[in-house]
Amino acid sequence: MKLLALLSVIISSATYASGFTFLSSVAHKFHIGEHVLTFSFIILALAAAGLVYRAKVTSLNTAIVPDSGISFRNMIEALGQFVYNLCRDILGEKRAKKYFKAIIFIFFAILFSNLIGTIPGFSPPTTNINTTLALGIFALIYVNVMGMITHGPIGHIKHFAGPVWYLAWLMFPLEILSECIKPVSLALRLRSNMYGDHAVLAIFSSMQEWLVPIPFYALGLLVSCIQAFVFTVLTIVYISLVTEEHHDHGDEGAGH
Repeated sequence: MKLLALLSVIISSATYASGFTFLSSVAHKFHIGEHVLTFSFIILALAAAGLVYRAKVTSLNTAIVPDSGISFRNMIEALGQFVYNLCRDILGEKRAKKYFKAIIFIFFAILFSNLIGTIPGFSPPTTNINTTLALGIFALIYVNVMGMITHGPIGHIKHFAGPVWYLAWLMFPLEILSECIKPVSLALRLRSNMYGDHAVLAIFSSMQEWLVPIPFYALGLLVSCIQAFVFTVLTIVYISLVTEEHHDHGDEGAGH
C-alpha cells in the first residue's frame, strides 16, 4: 500500500513537471477546453456515485443501519451530514431541508473539481476562470430564483431598494452592482487559490520528484477542502439573505 502511494506521488510529480494530462490530447483533438472535459467527467462520476449510493440504501433496513468501518456509503453520508449541519445552522431546519439538494451539489462539484488535481494525469478545472465563473453565475441565478419564489418577483426586486423608500434611487443601483460582483468574487477567490496551489505543486515537483512535493500534496488537499467549504458557506449565506421572511418585522412595526 505504501509502495502504491509512493508511486502515485512520483507519477503525479512527473505529470506536473511535464504538463501532460490524460485529457489534454482529447481536448486538443476536438478543440474543447480541457477544463470542460474534466468538469464533465466529474459531474458524470458524481451521477454514477449517486446511483451506486441509491442502490445501497434501497431497502429500509440498509437505509437505517450504517455500514461497519470506513465504506463508500459512510463517507458520502458523513460529507452530506456535514453540509446539512452547515445549512441548518445558517438557514434553520425548515429552509435547510428545502435548499439542501442544490447546496450539496455545489459542494460536491467544487470539492471533487479541486481534489481531482491530486490524481496523477488530471488538472483541476477550478484553476480555469471559466469554470469558477460558471459556478459563481449558477449560484447567483439559483439564489435570485429562490428569492423570487419566496417573495415573488416584485417583492424580490423591492429587496434591492433597501428599507428606506426615499433612498431607493441610491440603494437600488448599488445593490444590483453588489449582486453582480458576488459571482465574480466567488470565481476569483476559488480560481486564485486553486491556481496558486497547483502552481506551487508544479514548481516543487519539477525540483524533486518524490520527497519534496509530499507536504505540498497535503497542503493541496487542505486548500481543496477549504475552498469548497468557503464557496458553499457563502452561497448558503446569500440564500439566507434573500429567502428570509420579513413578516415578523412588519408585525413588530404595526405594534409600535
